[in-house]
Amino acid sequence: MTAEFVHVTYLAHGKPGTDWNKKAQGIAVGLTVGSWTDLPEARKEAMQKHLGHVVSAEAVGTDANGLEKALLTIAYPTVNFTPDVPALLTSVFGKLSMDGKIRLVDINLPTEFQSKFPGPKYGIEGIRQQLNAYDRPLLMSIFKSVIGYDTETIAEQFYQQALGGVDLVKDDEIFFDETYAPFEKRIEACRRAAERAQQETGKFTLYAANLTGPVTDIFDKARRAVDAGANALLLNVLTYGYDVLHRLAADPKITVPIMAHPALAGAFYPSEHYGITAPVLLGKLLRITGADFVLYPSAYGSVAMEREETLKIAASLTSQDSALKRAFPVPSAGIHPGLVPFLYEDLGNDQIINAGGGVHGHPAGSAAGGRAFNAAIQAVVNGKTLAEAAETSSELKTALDLWGNPSAK
Repeated sequence: MTAEFVHVTYLAHGKPGTDWNKKAQGIAVGLTVGSWTDLPEARKEAMQKHLGHVVSAEAVGTDANGLEKALLTIAYPTVNFTPDVPALLTSVFGKLSMDGKIRLVDINLPTEFQSKFPGPKYGIEGIRQQLNAYDRPLLMSIFKSVIGYDTETIAEQFYQQALGGVDLVKDDEIFFDETYAPFEKRIEACRRAAERAQQETGKFTLYAANLTGPVTDIFDKARRAVDAGANALLLNVLTYGYDVLHRLAADPKITVPIMAHPALAGAFYPSEHYGITAPVLLGKLLRITGADFVLYPSAYGSVAMEREETLKIAASLTSQDSALKRAFPVPSAGIHPGLVPFLYEDLGNDQIINAGGGVHGHPAGSAAGGRAFNAAIQAVVNGKTLAEAAETSSELKTALDLWGNPSAK
């Protein structure tokens, strides 16, 4: 059988004149067989299939502090690790992440190895089919200020969001305490609220319930959620671990799409010198392990990320050069209707526009907030300006008056 390799690229910083090929060789050997020159010839032959090798080592300029930068690409034999992200990251970046100024910037998996990961269960096409929503971005809203609320109050808040025509409603990622709104009762109440709203709007609404508690309970809780009528699940993947998402997505009893929240991602991607780039952290790794939707900071909201980085995340989630289903990009944080044209210009139809305060903060209430977003989405899809759409949508006009219309400038 032909050997397969995972290709991993790092951005390293060092003193001018650093021998980058030597540095890369040290990584390739050190993270695989540990030592090579000191091995006897017979042992070298046996270990050859485990040895990493340098694909390239290229200086790419200097940073603001005068340190030389280099891109190092190493090929690691897949025979060295099992097909799961914990094994992968431990092998290719575990101790290396502590070895000075070095950052993991890309991972490319060979086809056979990647096929052992679940990927999205539904993906963009499957979710659109569930919602009967095509040829436009989807709209999602978030429960806000739900800590301490009882089941009835949360169900009413869900109803108001669904009445506004949103396609999905998700729990707040910090919603852990179930004292006032027990998990399964909350799911059942929100399902009834969704049915009630559907009778008025004709639109079906997904509800992503937050999976919480000890990791040992997560899988049973997810199955109970499905039995209670949940039609989507939310997971804080970086705090619980990629492998939890992997096993949830691979479980045949968990028959609903899974939404990945980026909580804790800021501890990994912002530095130029350390960590893991956002397109790997929130793109490739979440797609292979089974996220159907992936939230990440947009380039325009309150927790903004560099626009080029957001486009790379979306590209890694939606690229067609993979046998895996495509996952929905969900640019988030501080989104209001006036930002819809920018999001649409960036990603077109295959995205979910996600709002919390932009829905609930509407002066006429959450349902009006949803209708304002829908009017904005309909406008950009039809090639109209928001100002034109606001002439026939009082909800959108109110939203633009409150938050502004940056695309009109």
